[in-house]
Amino acid sequence: MKRGVIIFIIVICFISAVNAQEYKNGIGITAGYSVGITYKHFESEKVGLEALFTTRWDGFGFTGLYEVHNQVFDVERLKWYYGGGVHIGFYNGDHTPWGEPHTAYTVVGIDGIIGIEYTFSEVPINLGMAWKPVIDLTGNPGLWSEGGFTFRFVF
Repeated sequence: MKRGVIIFIIVICFISAVNAQEYKNGIGITAGYSVGITYKHFESEKVGLEALFTTRWDGFGFTGLYEVHNQVFDVERLKWYYGGGVHIGFYNGDHTPWGEPHTAYTVVGIDGIIGIEYTFSEVPINLGMAWKPVIDLTGNPGLWSEGGFTFRFVF
């Protein structure tokens, strides 16, 4: 069993190392004010779509983002990106800084994003960090922000 797992990992790393310079899909974790799962898919060389499922304030949220990627500092595999999207979240008022005790909140809003990421050529790994300003339109109207780091397996 262990031998099969080791062979599988070596094959994945070899295949991904050949293609790691530019990736089509990436899945991993995001951590900052919120913690969760991130999935990014590239529609073209510069256009990526990202989906986030995060937890915060004894609740969870979904975010969809449209992102434009560009090379930065003439460094291969180092990209900066910007974009926007929408979110919906379901939170417990007992644990939010603005909520009423024993009250559930559903928030819907719009998001911006600006970030930077690096994809390694030797291993199928992508690391990034981003800042995401958010405007809640319902539930708790107002402006706030999120930020965090991402770790993705790319393929």
